[in-house]
Amino acid sequence: MPAERIGMRDAREIIRLKFSCVSTHEIARRLGIARSTVRETLKRVETAGLAWPLPEGMNDEALAAALYASRRSKRGHRRIAEPDWATVHRELKCKHVTLLILWDEYIAANPGGYSYSRFCELYRSFEKTLSVTMRQTHAAGERLFVDYAGDGVPVVIDRLTGEIRMAQIFVAVLGASSFTFVKATWTQALPDWIDAHVRTFEAIGGVPELVVPDNTKTAIVKASFYEPEVNRTYAEMAAHYRTAILPARPRKPRDKAKVALIALAVGFVGGYWHGGFPYCAC
Repeated sequence: MPAERIGMRDAREIIRLKFSCVSTHEIARRLGIARSTVRETLKRVETAGLAWPLPEGMNDEALAAALYASRRSKRGHRRIAEPDWATVHRELKCKHVTLLILWDEYIAANPGGYSYSRFCELYRSFEKTLSVTMRQTHAAGERLFVDYAGDGVPVVIDRLTGEIRMAQIFVAVLGASSFTFVKATWTQALPDWIDAHVRTFEAIGGVPELVVPDNTKTAIVKASFYEPEVNRTYAEMAAHYRTAILPARPRKPRDKAKVALIALAVGFVGGYWHGGFPYCAC
C-alpha cells in the first residue's frame, strides 16, 4: 500500500540526509516516521530526478508537484488484474495448496500481474478484513461434545396427584456427523453424568478420541485455559474407555458450538413444556 503523503519539510530533510549518506533506518529514527514512508519518498525523489541541494527557487508547492505529480488514488493505481481474493482464501484451505502455487496459477492467466511478494502482501491485507471467527472442521470419530441443556424439563411423576419433578437433559453431539444423543437424568450429579456418557457410547456404537465437556463442576474441578483439573472419577472413566477429556476453554462458547446449538433447542422445547405440556414419566 502506498505510503501516506508527508509534509514538504520532512521531504526536504529526507533528501538532505540521504545525500549526506545517512541510512534509511537512521533517517526514520531521526524524523520519527516509518521506514516504509522514507523508502517511498526516496523512490519518488529518484523518479523525479531530484538531488541535494534542491534547485534554487524550488518552493514547497514545486517540490510537492515533482514528488506527487504521478500519484493516483488507491483504486486508480491498481490497473493490474486483481485476483479473486475470496477464492484464493478458500483454496488455501485445501491440502498442500500454498500461496506460491496460487500465484503461479494467477501469473499464468495474467502474465503482467503482481509479483509474488506483492501478491502475498495484498492477500494479507485482504485476510485482515475477514472475520476472526474460525470455522471448525472435525474428523469422523474425533470429538464428542457433551453438556446439559437449559434449566431442565418438568416431568409428571404421578398422574393422579400431578406431582412434577424437574429432569436434567444431557446432550451429546458428534463433531463430524452431528449425530445427537439426548438423555434425561434426575440430576447433574457425577453418577448421572457418568451413566449418560456410558449410554452415549452404547448409542453411537463406539468411543471418540476426545470428549469435550463444558466446565461444569461435575466434570471439571478447576477450569483453566492451560491445565484444567478433571474430576478423578471422570478421568478414570475416560481411561477405561481409552478416550481423553478436553474441556472447552473458559468463556469460549465456540469451542462447543455444536452441542450448544442442540442444548439451546432442547432448552427452548423444555421451556415450551414448562408452559403447560410436561413429559409424563409413566
